[in-house]
Amino acid sequence: MIISRAPEPIKGVIFDFHATLVEGGDAGRWIDAAIRRLVADGSAEPDLSADQITGLREYLDHIWQHAHTIDPRSERDLSHDRHWDVFNRTVALYPGIKPDLIAALYAVMPDQWMPFVDALPVLRELKSRGVKIVVLSNIGLDIRPLLERTGISELLDGVVLSFEVGLVKPDPAIFARALDLLDVPGSQTLMVGDSPRDDVGGVPLQIRTLILPRTDGPVHGLETVLQMVGNRPLS
Repeated sequence: MIISRAPEPIKGVIFDFHATLVEGGDAGRWIDAAIRRLVADGSAEPDLSADQITGLREYLDHIWQHAHTIDPRSERDLSHDRHWDVFNRTVALYPGIKPDLIAALYAVMPDQWMPFVDALPVLRELKSRGVKIVVLSNIGLDIRPLLERTGISELLDGVVLSFEVGLVKPDPAIFARALDLLDVPGSQTLMVGDSPRDDVGGVPLQIRTLILPRTDGPVHGLETVLQMVGNRPLS
């Protein structure tokens, strides 16, 4: 007779940041914000046709997938300089884009990131249940100001950023850093992310993993996390 044993309760959740808790925003608004920045700084407005802008919007909507051809190991996320270099070279691949527009796009990029509609309610509910929460991100920028601005920061027990620790997902060592902040064993931890390549690196540490596919709307399906943690559903 096979005796099944219930999994250990989840007492800690590790969240990826970009495309998990926050959406990248509308690429058209991103371009508009960059152009406004250029004009405000005294530069000429870029001479781009409507077709060029449409194409650039579609290109930027998948910017980090395009960056993978230049940076397959996500080494851009080990330092701010590398992050900027890979972004710069990736956007420059699109025809007709000049350096000043690339720099403006990079400068206003973090302003485009906004929490999914269900992010804060789910984080608050986890907090109310006594579940510890850490954000773990492959990124070359300090996202703490954005976490503060959006109200996410006050709901967290810690933040692990790749460029600060010199490690990138899926290296299990960076997941171990997150477990240290949670002070919860891997067998009682859930990782929530969007990348089936990067966000599964905690499996050797017994971290259960939930991969949420990309969503185009403002709701990302994060309530699934509450179902996995158990107890009452979010009302």
